[in-house]
Amino acid sequence: MAAGGIDNPHVAQYGYDDTYYVPQPSRWPLLSSLAATCLFSGFVLLFNDLPLGWSVSVVGLVAVLACMIGWWMDVASESEASRYKVWEDVSFRWGMGWFIASEVMFFAAFFGALFYARAIAVPDLASETSKVLWPSFQAGWPTKGPYGEVDFSTIGAFGIPALNTLILLTSGITVTWAHWAMKVNNRSQLVLGLAATVGLGLIFLGFQAYEYIHAYADLNLKLTSGIYGSTFFMLTGFHGLHVTVGTIALMVILLRCLLGHFRPDNHFGFEAVAWYWHFVDVVWLALFVIVYWL
Repeated sequence: MAAGGIDNPHVAQYGYDDTYYVPQPSRWPLLSSLAATCLFSGFVLLFNDLPLGWSVSVVGLVAVLACMIGWWMDVASESEASRYKVWEDVSFRWGMGWFIASEVMFFAAFFGALFYARAIAVPDLASETSKVLWPSFQAGWPTKGPYGEVDFSTIGAFGIPALNTLILLTSGITVTWAHWAMKVNNRSQLVLGLAATVGLGLIFLGFQAYEYIHAYADLNLKLTSGIYGSTFFMLTGFHGLHVTVGTIALMVILLRCLLGHFRPDNHFGFEAVAWYWHFVDVVWLALFVIVYWL
């Protein structure tokens, strides 16, 4: 679909065909919506101990993954067929920028919940007014769970969390190395940088899984451990989900690079994942300081 003619100033200045590729109607949005509905319906059944919870969840998860793979393959084939040019690139960049902005709002809400609980709600519950209702409440952090009856230990900052911080910071360097290699068309270093980033992401997730097992089994730190436990697992778990998504996306980009996709002047698929990965790094730094350290 033409967006301008030969007199368009963009054509005269930059020398490109000022058009915008409009694909045929796609089946993937509808199928993805149905798959997501199936997945979350399974979660509802599972969390309420209703029949078929696991079955519906697994079917939904497989359907979501199938839709992701099919949709990504279509987009990759359109990109490799040179159907995406300047204006499609602009759209993709704006779309990814707004997506990351929406993710910032998610984490802002969760960090805000932690701030409210720690700096406002807990001190207020120990105020002179509130002592009429809860005379034995102590305004310490972390709180000891509902009614002060849950005994648990916290996870120190300078153990696995500090190691995971080093791992994620290193992964930010390796993905930047891969981006540099992409720009200079050094395919071998591009693949090495991406493979190292994927490996570091998997190591991070492995350490986080170990940390969760240790918290539940040895420290009695659980989702039910009051506001501290719920905000701890909400923030670290939601971030871990983002690391998982980012690692999967990096695997897809690595596979595409092995297949010879992308060029030094046309690789926004790679850049979008790199943006996302740097966002995950920054969020972890805030999480490490606020949740584990302070």
